[in-house]
Amino acid sequence: METYHIHIKGIVQGVGFRPFVYQMAMQKHLKGWVNNTTDGVHIEINADENEAQLFLKEILDHLPPLAVITDYSIKKVDNQHFKSFEIIKSESNATTNVLVTPDVAMCPDCRRELYNPRDRRYQYPFITCTNCGPRYSIITALPYDRPFTTMHKFEMCPVCQTEYNNPLERRHFSQTNSCPDCPVELQWYENGELTEHFTDLDKVIQYWNAGKIIAIKGIGGYLLTCDATNSEAIKTLRKRKQRPTKPFAVMYPDMASIEKDAFLNTDEKKELESRHAPIVLLRLKKQLTSKIAFKDIIKDLGRIGVMLPYTPLYDLLLQKFGKPIIATSGNITGSTIIYDDQTAINYLTQIADVLLMNNRDIVIPQDDGLVQFTAKHLQKIVLRRSRGKAPIYINAKLSLSFQNKSILATGSMLKSVFAFTHQNNIFISQFLGNTESYEAQNNYEKTFHHLTDILTPEIENVVTDKHPDYFATAFGKKYAQKNNIKHVEIQHHKAHLLSVLAENNLLDNNKKVLGVVWDGTGLGDDGNIWGGEFFNYLNHKIERLHHIGEFDFILADKMVKEPRISALAIGHKFEKAQKYLQPKFTKVEWQVYQRLLLQIQLKSTSMGRLFDAVASLLFNYDKHTYEAEASMKLEWQANRFLAKHQTSAYQLNDKALDNFSKYIFGQILTDLTKNIDNQEIAAKFHLTLVDYIWHIAEKYGFEHLAFSGGVFQNALLVDLLIEKNNNRKKLYFQKELSPNDEGIVLGQLAYGLI
Repeated sequence: METYHIHIKGIVQGVGFRPFVYQMAMQKHLKGWVNNTTDGVHIEINADENEAQLFLKEILDHLPPLAVITDYSIKKVDNQHFKSFEIIKSESNATTNVLVTPDVAMCPDCRRELYNPRDRRYQYPFITCTNCGPRYSIITALPYDRPFTTMHKFEMCPVCQTEYNNPLERRHFSQTNSCPDCPVELQWYENGELTEHFTDLDKVIQYWNAGKIIAIKGIGGYLLTCDATNSEAIKTLRKRKQRPTKPFAVMYPDMASIEKDAFLNTDEKKELESRHAPIVLLRLKKQLTSKIAFKDIIKDLGRIGVMLPYTPLYDLLLQKFGKPIIATSGNITGSTIIYDDQTAINYLTQIADVLLMNNRDIVIPQDDGLVQFTAKHLQKIVLRRSRGKAPIYINAKLSLSFQNKSILATGSMLKSVFAFTHQNNIFISQFLGNTESYEAQNNYEKTFHHLTDILTPEIENVVTDKHPDYFATAFGKKYAQKNNIKHVEIQHHKAHLLSVLAENNLLDNNKKVLGVVWDGTGLGDDGNIWGGEFFNYLNHKIERLHHIGEFDFILADKMVKEPRISALAIGHKFEKAQKYLQPKFTKVEWQVYQRLLLQIQLKSTSMGRLFDAVASLLFNYDKHTYEAEASMKLEWQANRFLAKHQTSAYQLNDKALDNFSKYIFGQILTDLTKNIDNQEIAAKFHLTLVDYIWHIAEKYGFEHLAFSGGVFQNALLVDLLIEKNNNRKKLYFQKELSPNDEGIVLGQLAYGLI
């Protein structure tokens, strides 16, 4: 009998892979062993060549639910004689080459046990198995075994230990295994006093019903919660969190209760029930069965962020409560979610009446993911990639040639993430917040060092944004200098373009692609602020082909935060604009800003600022209380009109294309003087943007169009693009990465590899 060695890479740790292989080997009456190492799963069996190949095929065809295979090999090795099939101890090699398993939502099997009165884990808030529960958020080292997680301090009871040791059990080598006899324990913190061994979940329900705000520790950090039907509780939460208008996410007890309040298509339902269980933006029905206070939750927007309970604790609480709750990140504004208990006590007690804690530590914080689908064509748009997805990125169609290079991409500023390649895999961090804040900068560094300590990549090249004032740029430069490795920069919008091209396997395409990259801010190659760009991509070369036209850029970040300033910067040369613009400013402001406009030298081509200007002009959305607020509300106003009426775009010609921002602003002013309905003007603006793209594509002869940048989070715009195209040209959008600044890390990596 010959001996064959099988090596499997991918998400193969913490997913029940070894017991799965064991059970299959027992069924096939094979002898040998299986183990985990830091480069995947290794198997050796006594078999002839045909048996070995069939065994490998059976493994690949019937994977455990959470397993993902990226590579595998089989080879004949020196003959050994095995007496049985065993799961042998995990080994740690010098080079780590394994994908870190993301945190995943509670599985159906655990949920059935959770509500089975005859099961010993009945209503145990931390029920898990090899198919669900925390992974990445509790790992301290690899391979993924209990001693290398924050579960190491919990000693299993005899029954749990028996399950853990039995390869025929679903909880064999389940590193988070526990039960009421060896539990992870809840704790109740109120008025400076900590109650340990807390078990009274009915008290949470009583507090929600009383309008109290409770911060609950979940998988990736604390969520601030309250009754979503209680308007006063929501207003109190807004006041305490200093979040006057930004929408809140809502957690519903189950799918049936969501369907009573919101429109749900198959794709949205599938996303909500997926193992990464993100927040999904949904359209509300006119009659809301749950009586949620939707006006206080979403303010002036048309969609609500909805999620299902993804931990057993949340599920138990929501089933008891029977109504939806507000479930928003417990954080300091602009920073990532708070995850350690002492920081929660220090900061969240200023917002929440009570903290519902537990004694399982979180190593790495993660916000909830966020996605939406366009209303008509169901194009998926990722808005935030985090819990359940990070830190891995798998794309079978990705055509990048890694050549075992390890490259670090440090990302951007507002939607901060980092990424690196290692052993021909891509790792992309979770959303890390706005690195303008000190807390977010600390979290960025902590997450980077944690992930690189686990995986030990030998980084040989660092790619950063060109903007010298970004924390991520400074971090990358410092890292390169400290380690004496190469550092290169790529212009912000070119990185956006490379990201969408990489996701769609277009980097080596021999046909030219029109890259449309629209966002708020990015330092251009000419030193100005870009953001409304058209690029020609061919054979790894990017040429700036066209832009929306330059306008004055004043007051730096103040202009970004106050749409009225964008309206002034774009419209101040229009005589008929003054009556609309001047009331937005005090007398002193008006005089100072007029002088500034005479002196200014910095220019912008930002589509994000054009959206701001139009939103200010039409609806007096003059100051942001959160990022892109005015643009989102402008989209909603256009949506409201197009849901009931038809209109047409403004007519375009070559002169209009020469300076689109000036042309469109002038057209809008003309419509205002004609007393055209403002919602209709918002709709005409969106329709004209689509026509504008088509004029450029036709003028320069493009059949392939790729879109990236934060503006393409606008679901209405994406739907209108698809509608206009009618399958005539090839349109490419970001897929599993966000078109906002989170996604540029893939473009930065591509730049380092091509």
